[in-house]
Amino acid sequence: MKYYPIILILFLSLITYSCTDSLADLGKGIQPSSDAIEIGADTVHLTSSDLFIDSVEMSVNPDSFLLGTYINAKYGSTRADILAQLKSPVEFTLPKGSVADSAKVFMSYYSYFGDAYSPIEVSIHQMDKGWFDYSTAYPTNLNPADYTDVTNPALLMGKKVFTARNASKPTTTITGVSIPLTTDFVKRFFPDTTTANYYSDTNFRKNFKGMYITTNFGSATMLNISQIDLLYYYHYSYTYKKADGVDTTRRVNNVLTFPANDEVRQINRFTHADRKAVVQLDEKYNFIASPANMQANITIPLKRIQQKIDLKSKFNGKKQVINNAVIEVEAVVDEADDTLAMPAVKYLLLVKESAISPTDRFFGKKELPSDTCAIIGTYSASQIGTTGKYKYYYSFNVAGLVANELKNNQAAIKEDLSKYIETLKLRLIPVKVTYNSSGYVTAVTHQNTMSGVKMKSGKNESPMTLRMVYSGF
Repeated sequence: MKYYPIILILFLSLITYSCTDSLADLGKGIQPSSDAIEIGADTVHLTSSDLFIDSVEMSVNPDSFLLGTYINAKYGSTRADILAQLKSPVEFTLPKGSVADSAKVFMSYYSYFGDAYSPIEVSIHQMDKGWFDYSTAYPTNLNPADYTDVTNPALLMGKKVFTARNASKPTTTITGVSIPLTTDFVKRFFPDTTTANYYSDTNFRKNFKGMYITTNFGSATMLNISQIDLLYYYHYSYTYKKADGVDTTRRVNNVLTFPANDEVRQINRFTHADRKAVVQLDEKYNFIASPANMQANITIPLKRIQQKIDLKSKFNGKKQVINNAVIEVEAVVDEADDTLAMPAVKYLLLVKESAISPTDRFFGKKELPSDTCAIIGTYSASQIGTTGKYKYYYSFNVAGLVANELKNNQAAIKEDLSKYIETLKLRLIPVKVTYNSSGYVTAVTHQNTMSGVKMKSGKNESPMTLRMVYSGF
């Protein structure tokens, strides 16, 4: 009797399996072959090339600025300067009898890149030729000579030699450097007390247009500046009567702060004087670096893809759907190569060339990524089997982008052949991505910190490819 339950379970399992199998066969039997979903997969080889970038247009209010010079044996030298306007204390009036004492520029930085003990000399020059328009997009390779004359000693506000490590620490998290300003500047900066509303925006601009901050020597350190303030120290005296009726004079020391904040413009200038001479290009690899240094071009052969997934011949006229189309850009990490000191690019943007030039609808008009224009790839790693080694890569699903371009081509065949595109040109750009608390992208801007990556090109032994899965139904 004790074996009956076991026999019953085995019997029921056999019936269930038989019924399930029969139902599955029945479904296939009653479905017309013309209604079956057809699946296809292809791998398309891509072409890629390096692209030297002289300049980009940075966001109006970046949250940090690079300052210094860094020489890298792989990507060449990068020099970063800052042109900064200051915000005046609007409608402020100095107390009667005020006397100027001193002034300094204090620059805060939360991090630095390179050698902590390599000396840097920073000099600050007063801008006297031009004023930045707040909403105008300025290139990152603008000419400082259009704004100041660095050879004019009268415009030198101050300079200082220091190292990234030995600067002061006003808080436990922020490091800063204080640069004393010259006596001549302190006198020149003192307001005209006879002018009403001297610190109005209009009057202040007439007398002080901004600062050009640059480095005179040092080639191994880059400061990541988070805040710039001009501090102006002054004192005044006032007289009051004590309780016994005796007049008493007291000196009051005070300070005015002129911040380089988001109400006025700051421009980070980048130059790469020896880049083309230093970078050793290799057709097997592409190089990407920031800030405003190197990008890469990628070309997708649209016509060849259309021929591969031509449903009229392959799927008997069924509706075409691209289910997946992934470009995997593999990064090469030279662990034994100590010349690659820069951190890897965290985010790459794969964007249509037409969205960058000539309209710059993406960065210029602050367009957010969409699957028909631009896709974000994140620097990722996956272990190779059980070897303990890792593959580093960026992955881009361009299914929506390719499908949209093929659709446009089909329309062009019927309406205007001149709009038919045989190859889709894309660009890989290092970017900074901002997310909100819900994980949605709220902003994409050019990367302005030091980063670089070497990746396998379309001519590598393991070439850059587009892997597609498509279907017809």
